[in-house]
Amino acid sequence: MPKQILVKAEEIKQVISLAPGRQLTLTRPLVMGILNVTPDSFSDGGKYTSTDKAVKRALEMETEGADIIDIGGESSRPGSEPVSEKQELERLIPVMKILKKHLKIPISVDTYKANVAKASLEEGAEIINDISALRFDQQMAPLAAEKKVPVILMHMLGTPRDMQKNPSYRDCVAEISLFFTERVAFAVKMGIDKSKIILDPGIGFGKRLVDNIEIIANFKEFKKLSRPLMVGVSRKSFIGMLNPDGSFPDRRLGGSIAAAVAAVLNGADIIRVHDVAETVEALKVIQAVKE
Repeated sequence: MPKQILVKAEEIKQVISLAPGRQLTLTRPLVMGILNVTPDSFSDGGKYTSTDKAVKRALEMETEGADIIDIGGESSRPGSEPVSEKQELERLIPVMKILKKHLKIPISVDTYKANVAKASLEEGAEIINDISALRFDQQMAPLAAEKKVPVILMHMLGTPRDMQKNPSYRDCVAEISLFFTERVAFAVKMGIDKSKIILDPGIGFGKRLVDNIEIIANFKEFKKLSRPLMVGVSRKSFIGMLNPDGSFPDRRLGGSIAAAVAAVLNGADIIRVHDVAETVEALKVIQAVKE
């Protein structure tokens, strides 16, 4: 008789299905590289507004070890103003048209607008990253259900314009968990396969310093929701609050890596970062220690 292979429950890993024949396997924490084709993002605004520079950076991040490239055409920094669909598409589509011919890893589109997501999917994007968790555009959930693509649902208080105006929680982690429970139920009701849903607690999106720290420290609580978890801590302002030398976003590398490692040790599956090479290196060490 063939030898029976016993697999421990914790070794059974989730798989996120993408386009036919493609998938993301969560056997290790994945790195999502940030590509903002915007003039006003909090950290890298204006650096990749030209198509050539944006394409070059995306391919560079792939070489550095990124598993996903997340492209955004509208800044969601605190106090930012929304842009039109037309302007967002003018920033995104030229870059995606080129990347779909050269990039081997999946593209995620960072948008809460259904029309922008639809056009991006037609140009090769395979994941929708919606900071509103399907709340800002009523057509986003039907689109995700129709296209059968993974969707990232993020927690945020209010909108980017007002989210940092006196945010308050009684129990930050518990309230976010309740929000996720409601949003997952809504998504499933709208026809989105539960296996396609990824959750992001939204570090810095309507959160105080204490809230951001509490989320990272108690990240394991979100594992109870049985969905893949993403977190974006890269260069966020809470890191600068903890370190006087980190007043500028590009001086927050050490804090960004420390926060990413803490999140991974507490159960994060996907880390969204600006500094891909350094984060990949850090996570390889963590993975080796865990194994």
